[in-house]
Amino acid sequence: MSINHYKFLRVTSCHTEKQPITVVSGFKRFAIVKKYGGCILLSLTAHLTVSPNRSQFFEGDFVSLSCEEDDSSTRWNLTRNTRKQQRTQCGVRWGIAAHSSCNISYVFPLDSGVYWCESRESPISNMVNLTVTGKLSGSVILQSPVLPVMEGDDVTLLCKTKTTPSNLPAAFFKDGVFIGKEPTGHMTIQHVSRSDEGLYKCDISGHGESPSSWITVTGEEYSLRFALMFKCCAI
Repeated sequence: MSINHYKFLRVTSCHTEKQPITVVSGFKRFAIVKKYGGCILLSLTAHLTVSPNRSQFFEGDFVSLSCEEDDSSTRWNLTRNTRKQQRTQCGVRWGIAAHSSCNISYVFPLDSGVYWCESRESPISNMVNLTVTGKLSGSVILQSPVLPVMEGDDVTLLCKTKTTPSNLPAAFFKDGVFIGKEPTGHMTIQHVSRSDEGLYKCDISGHGESPSSWITVTGEEYSLRFALMFKCCAI
């Protein structure tokens, strides 16, 4: 289960006397609440999702990115930084834009980079790092979740080659340390915790080593179930 962050609601002013509780309805997902001085700041913004949900791809794969949030009236733009292009939006020399989503029908190594959602009305979304392995640069990738995973969930890693069956034996590494070898190239980490967070890669004998990918593990956040209450208190 991944954490979703939605549109910002901000307490912009606080008075010297305590204010009544305000009910904000219509939100059903998750939020992060932070306290600054006497004000409570409710952080809700768009959430970038990637389909398929992984951070590594082979050249020629199809990738779809979407900005998800409750307020459909906000127009979000998919933006990225790559080695050769900085802060370029979907539809400008890369991808096909469709409202708050972007499709890349054939990814190239030059599509490797950092992606996020942004709009004029709200802060930027979470960022994701995508890596594309070219035909000449290697034949192995590690399929792992690109989005944060919840503590207690199971996570499956798949070490995959481009041209051969995906059930070859593979060795797995975390932060450069060998953590096990699986006969079919699949490794499942059960009931993940914060200690499982780190940089993972895999190796298939005779085919090569995958790039590294970071796996983020997150804890429980404040949940919005049809309504959310917050209070602006005395400074």
